[in-house]
Amino acid sequence: MAEESPETPDAQRADAHPPLPRDKRGWHVAPAPDGRGMPQQAPTGRPPHRRPGFLWFIFILLALNWLSVLLFAPSSSNTEKRVTVPFNPYFLAEVQAGQVKSISTKGDSVQGTFTTKLRYPPTGKNATTTKEFSTQIPTFWNGAQLSALLKEKGVEINAKSTTTSTSLLAEILLGFGPTLLIVGLFVLLARRAAAGGMGALGNFGRSQARRVDPEKIRVTFDDVAGIDEAKKELTEIVDFLKNPERYSRLGGRIPHGVLLSGPPGTGKTLLARAVAGEAHAAFFAISASEFIEAIVGVGASRVRDLFAKAKEAAPSIIFIDELDAIGRSRQGSISVTGANDEREQTLDQILTEMDGFESSDAVVVLAATNRPEILDPALLRPGRFDRRVTVPPPDRVGRREILEVHTRSIPLADDVDLDELAASTPGMVGADLANLANEAALLAARREHDKVTMADLTDALEKIMLGSPRGIVLSPADRERTAYHESGHALVGMLTPAADPVRKVTIIPRGMALGVTLSTPDTDRVSYVREELEARIRVSLGGRTAEEVIYGTISSGAESDIQQLTQVAREMVGRWGMSDAIGPIAVLQSDGQGPYLPGASETSEATQRLIDEEVHRIVGESHEEVTRLLVEHREQLESLAQALLKAETLDAKDAYAAAGVPMRGQETAAVS
Repeated sequence: MAEESPETPDAQRADAHPPLPRDKRGWHVAPAPDGRGMPQQAPTGRPPHRRPGFLWFIFILLALNWLSVLLFAPSSSNTEKRVTVPFNPYFLAEVQAGQVKSISTKGDSVQGTFTTKLRYPPTGKNATTTKEFSTQIPTFWNGAQLSALLKEKGVEINAKSTTTSTSLLAEILLGFGPTLLIVGLFVLLARRAAAGGMGALGNFGRSQARRVDPEKIRVTFDDVAGIDEAKKELTEIVDFLKNPERYSRLGGRIPHGVLLSGPPGTGKTLLARAVAGEAHAAFFAISASEFIEAIVGVGASRVRDLFAKAKEAAPSIIFIDELDAIGRSRQGSISVTGANDEREQTLDQILTEMDGFESSDAVVVLAATNRPEILDPALLRPGRFDRRVTVPPPDRVGRREILEVHTRSIPLADDVDLDELAASTPGMVGADLANLANEAALLAARREHDKVTMADLTDALEKIMLGSPRGIVLSPADRERTAYHESGHALVGMLTPAADPVRKVTIIPRGMALGVTLSTPDTDRVSYVREELEARIRVSLGGRTAEEVIYGTISSGAESDIQQLTQVAREMVGRWGMSDAIGPIAVLQSDGQGPYLPGASETSEATQRLIDEEVHRIVGESHEEVTRLLVEHREQLESLAQALLKAETLDAKDAYAAAGVPMRGQETAAVS
């Protein structure tokens, strides 16, 4: 009889973690690729403040308060209502008539009883019949006369002390009771905090990381598109978390720290969740800024607690987003006293915890940052974040795959061409494309479409890139000036060979702009030659120069154009070595790399003057060329402006036809 073969580790792990359910519409994810929008699970445990002991303590405090009110409240055996009567003439008249039986005084206050029930006031609907009364003796009244009158009529006189006389127990309870209750409450809270292992800080030093169990992670590598190189880098991490013994038997040690770097929105967080989903590992997610508190040492305590929880839940993944919030380089950050601040202590604790990993620990730390160049060198040395994965913006093929992922649950019309849409979105990252698909779905719903059409996607793209149309009405003069301004941009772009093709021209106000000219390259660009950068400067100058040619004056509408062309010209001179006077020398500051580029020193005043002169030269020569170009083609400028005034918006075909210039390239969309 053949022996049954033992189950493999993969089969055992598959039984422990069954395959994740798929959405009916084809999603691996519900309801979004990055896990957002998932309904929160009801808490399984009872919150600390709902424990029976705490509720009983509150009940006892309320009972003691109620008993003290009952014990020390003034009691009265007589339930008759006491009326307040005037001292003169009513009280004195009743004494004279012999109707007052007894009185008791406390200071100037008098309370007493009549010999028979009297009605006061004598007339009226609100009169009360009672024996009990009270009055007040005026301070200027002759006390001797009143005493003689009361003695003469045989009125019984009693007196009460003006000082309150209470028992010793009552004085103790009333004097120290509230203080004792507050102290008792603090003692109870301190004991509860100590029972949780956090001392007087309670939960203050515990990790704020959000844990997602393996069964709830629905994101896999199938839901991550456009970053295939990054997925390949992380496949080994997934395999280690699934089968750590495969590497340990050969003495291999998997990297425990992986740094994901790239521009915002490229999918770093989504990629980290996909790693956890593929490996069926617990996922701890936290932002680096959540470690920092005003109290020094709290961040380090939270780091210790986070790593302890991750090791208990192994295999697990710790994801720290925006690592640069605490991992910034420590050079020059020491205070005058030499003491480290809270951020540095937190960073030191992270370094210590990552050094403390054993080779058998199935815990991987994933971190994401947009600025890897400013991280402390200690984080990047071998043994910590020794594997670095770059997550770049997707290319045209990647954008097509991302659009497929984000439109799986969206019914698309037959005219939708995702290839054309991907070509129309150069520079967009995954988050931008997800927003594009969502905006198109919302727009189609408002238009009561059964399916999302290509027009919905195009309009959504224009809304994202240009802003929503503003409901302002321009005066005829402003509208005409705007038309010539945008026609100048468009015509210079059409007539300059190195410029990007014009895609759309509009004089409908959008966002902060009164008009927009759109252009983009036919393919994704990773670098620009000098001629292409000079062409960008000339296109930016086209609007202002058109106003000079037509009106002989300029307006403030070219503010953003001047800012763009100035930045391009200065970077050509100071960073890219495109000036013969400066040469291939880095002389300008670069964001994120310290005060200057590597190898660049502080520039002298003469060098700064030379930089300014070169920038003026480049812009001046471009302005002369644009002026000559628009003067020679003024008729085409007039024709394009008149067509724009009539139609308000011209696409590429109509714009080139109105200007009389042969059309080049295929239609895409980007801001020029």
